[in-house]
Parts: sequence; C-alpha cells; structure tokens
Amino acid sequence: MSLEFAVAVDLGGTKVEAALVDPSGDVLAGSRFRAPTGPERSADELADSVNEVLRGVLTALPSGATLLGAGVGSAGPVNEVDGRVSPLNLEAWREYPLRDLVVAALPSMPVTLRMDGICIALAEHWVGAGRGYDNVMGMIVSTGIGGGLVLHGNTVSGPTGNAGHIGHVEVAGFDDPCLCGGIGCVEAIASGPKTVAWARRQGWTGSTGEELGASYRAGDPIARAAVERSGRAIGQAIASATALVDLELVAIGGGFSLVTPDLFDHIRTAIATRWQFTFVTKVKVVPTGLSSDGPLIGAAALIHRANVVG
Repeated sequence: MSLEFAVAVDLGGTKVEAALVDPSGDVLAGSRFRAPTGPERSADELADSVNEVLRGVLTALPSGATLLGAGVGSAGPVNEVDGRVSPLNLEAWREYPLRDLVVAALPSMPVTLRMDGICIALAEHWVGAGRGYDNVMGMIVSTGIGGGLVLHGNTVSGPTGNAGHIGHVEVAGFDDPCLCGGIGCVEAIASGPKTVAWARRQGWTGSTGEELGASYRAGDPIARAAVERSGRAIGQAIASATALVDLELVAIGGGFSLVTPDLFDHIRTAIATRWQFTFVTKVKVVPTGLSSDGPLIGAAALIHRANVVG
C-alpha cells in the first residue's frame, strides 16, 4: 500500500465529500467522509460541512503516511486565481474563499482548487474512459450538467477557471430558461430534474429520474419523448463543442446518464447530423469509465497529476 496520499475534496450542491487517494487513483478504504450542503444552508453551515469532512480524513491517515497536498473540485462558477467559489445552487456562497478555508484546515500543505468539471475530465483521462486520448471532455449529467476539457494532454481552465462549462452552452431549437440567465442552456433542458419536469408538463405522472427510466423501458411515449429530447440537446452541445475544439472522446457520467442506454444513441444521432464535418462526427461518446469515486479521484489528480493541470 502506498504511504503517499492526496486529500481529495468534492463540493457539490447536495453534499461535500473528502477522501485520501493514492498515486494510482485508488481511494483508501475507510477514508471517505460526507456532509450535507444544499441551498438552504448558511455560509457558516457550509463551511462547517467542509471542515467536518476534512477532520474525518485526517483521522483516517495511516501511521507514517505522507500527505502530498489537497485537491479541491467545486461546483462553479469558480474564481481559480483567488481560490473563490460561487456555486449556482449554493446561494450563501458568492465569491467564497474556499481555498483559504481548506488551507486553514490543512496548514503547511499545498492546496489546488479547480472547477469540478475539470476534475472529472482529469479523472477520465487518468484512469477512466479517456485513457489513451489527449483531447477529452468529461461530462456529468445529473442534477446539473457539468464538464471539463483536456486538450493536447493538458487541462484547459481559462483565465478564471471556468472553461469547459458545457452545461451552459445554449442549443438551437429550445427555449427553456436557465438559472444562469440564458435561454436554451443544455442544463436547463437535459439535466435529470429538468427532464422530469418537462415530462410532467406533458402529462407524465412520475416524479424522479429513476421512475422516468422505468416508464421509458415500459414504452411510455412521454418518457420516451423526454429522454429523446434530452439526448438530442446533449448531442447538439457536444457537436458544437467538438466543432470548436476538435474533441476525440466525450465520457459521460452522473446519475441521469444511467436513465437508459438509449440516451447515448440519441446523443450520437444528434451529432451525426453534422455529416459534412467528419472531424465533428468522429467524436466518440461513451459512458464514464469511473466508479462513484470519480469526482474524488479527479480532485486528487490535481495533486498526483499536477504536470497536466493547466
């Protein structure tokens, strides 16, 4: 067993998690801790949750082990330069100094903060479905839609740290309003909750993504239309991203990506409409190669794979 670890922190809209991850990308058994976040929590309560999981991780450190640093993946937007975060669905944190909070809990340790989508892309490129490819987008399709880019073997974060924010790319033919202020953002169309909400407006009577998947498999026409609609929107966004940066592979994870394998067929069908551009239609869209530890592995990659972190 390796005695060198990175502290990995993943901050999202419903929870924050932390764990110890070794240089092979394996999460140390017994080192994973979780605490709630959520839009109803105050700034201090969110900070308490982060501190709680960090204290837990430190108690799990094996005797004689070394901590190399801490990698933090956060829902965005982020301010990478100043280490501040403004997660769209955590209203109490606007330009909150998350990196400073982690530094205070882990003194004398380097701390790297990036948007969670970049961490997912790093993890896919390191130990997931993106191994062997140097131009990769990692995507999460879940409560929201996020993404990150690895181009020419290196992450691309941009001047503020928000490059790869695929969930807020607008797609043609849709007019769904988005919390960011946009109209027709792929997150507003194709995330799990938004797909369920659209289906309910058409008369479907379920309430969760899991129920929507069951209805899809049972042949319910509204459920099938809802999944097709979301897949088409995701495919259009991926096609546009590929036209912009010439992607080789897109790996998609997240709870709603499991609604049905047919979601991927709908995504690929939308991409195939760009038949005049073979550099777009060549992009491979595949399920994630990561376990549920993927976001933590990606955060740890900020330390273990620092040489490819832009």
